[in-house]
Amino acid sequence: MASKNFILDTNVLIENPKCIAGLRNGEENNIHVPYTVLAELDKLKRDPRVGHVVSQAVHAILEDDKVRIFPPDVALGLEDEIYDDRILKEILKQNVEDPILITNDRILQLKARVYGIACEGYRDSVPFQSESQLYTGFVEDGEEPVPNSFRWEQGTPVFLGPEGPKAVGYQHEIWGVRPRSVYQNLALEIMLHPDIDLVSLQSEAGYGKTFLALAAALYLVLEQKDNPYRKIYLVKPVWEIGAKMGYLPGDVEEKMLPYVRYIHDLLVKLHEMRPANRIFMTPDAESLRLNPKKFEIQPIAYIRGMNVENAVVIVDEMQNLSRNETRALLTRMGENVKCICLGDTRQVDNPYLNASNNGLNWVVKKLKGYRNYAHMVLKGERSRGPITDIVLKSKL
Repeated sequence: MASKNFILDTNVLIENPKCIAGLRNGEENNIHVPYTVLAELDKLKRDPRVGHVVSQAVHAILEDDKVRIFPPDVALGLEDEIYDDRILKEILKQNVEDPILITNDRILQLKARVYGIACEGYRDSVPFQSESQLYTGFVEDGEEPVPNSFRWEQGTPVFLGPEGPKAVGYQHEIWGVRPRSVYQNLALEIMLHPDIDLVSLQSEAGYGKTFLALAAALYLVLEQKDNPYRKIYLVKPVWEIGAKMGYLPGDVEEKMLPYVRYIHDLLVKLHEMRPANRIFMTPDAESLRLNPKKFEIQPIAYIRGMNVENAVVIVDEMQNLSRNETRALLTRMGENVKCICLGDTRQVDNPYLNASNNGLNWVVKKLKGYRNYAHMVLKGERSRGPITDIVLKSKL
C-alpha cells in the first residue's frame, strides 16, 4: 500500500497531541506541518486556556525527527490575515505528492475543496485530560499496583490498600447516607480508611463528592469514638464567576456565605437525615449557625500561619488553587489530620491557572504512589437529580 502524505492543521494537534503517531501508523505514512501552524501554536502558547496543550503538541513535534516542517520561505511571504488561507497556499506551493490536509475545522475543509486539496477530519481527536482525570484510581490487570488503588476482579472492585488486596463487596452507610453508585462507595472506602491521611476526588458537578466528604467528616468527628478528629475545617478558594459583588460586611462566616451557601444547605440536609447538633450553635433554631468549635469555614488566605491538628479538612474546588497555595495549605496539616481534596480540573475559574496547572492536578501528579494518599475519579449514572443527569450524559 502506498504511503500517504498527511498535513496537520493546528486544531488537530491541539485536540490530540498524540495524533502524529496515530496518523503515521508505524512507518506507513508521512507527516507534514506547515510553517504557519508553528506560528499559530506560538501565538496560542500564551493563552492560559490551551497553553498547556500547545506545549504537549510542540513536544510531540520536537520528539519526532521524521515530521517534516515546511520551510518558512513561502509562509513568510504570505500576507493573508486568516491563517487557514496561508496554510492552504503553503500546501499548494510545496512539492508534496497527493497531500491530504487533516483538520476538524469545517470551514477549512470547504476552503480546501475550493483549492482542490484533499481533506479529512481526524476521527480520534479527544479532549485534553489532566493527570487527575487520567488516573482514575483504578489499575488494569498486569499493571504495577499503585498504593490505595482499585482493580476489577470478576466484576468486583478490589482495594489494594495498606493491608493488601481486599474485595469491596459490601456497601458503606454513614450518617444516613447510602452510596448511589459503586464509585461513591469506593470513595467512602478511601475517605474512611484510618491509614490514608490525604484523599483527592475528581469529578464533574453532580456526582456527590462534596456531600460524601461532608458525611464522612461528620461520621469521623461526631460518631466514631476511636479516632483523634475533633473538628471539621472547610477551606475554599474564592473566585467569583460573572460580575463582582464587591465588599461584603460581617465576620468571616458571613463574608464567605455567598460562596459556600451550598455547603450550608448540604449540612442542613445531613442534619435532617441524622441530627448533627454539635456543629450548630443552636440546632433547633430556624436559621442554623455553625459552631466554630466544631465546624469552621476558612478562605485559603486565613490558613497561612495556622497549625491544623486533630481535624478533618475538606478543601473544596481545589482546581482554583495554585501550586504554591496548595503547598502552603497542605504544609499546615499537623498531627492527626484527615484531608479530603475535591475538585474538577475541567472547571478552572482562576484566570491564572489552567487544566494542568492547578492545585488538584499537582497533588495527583506529585503524590500518586505514596502509601498514605489515595485518589479517585467519581463516575456513575445517578447524580444530584434528573436535570443534572441529562446534562452530564449529553456532555453539554
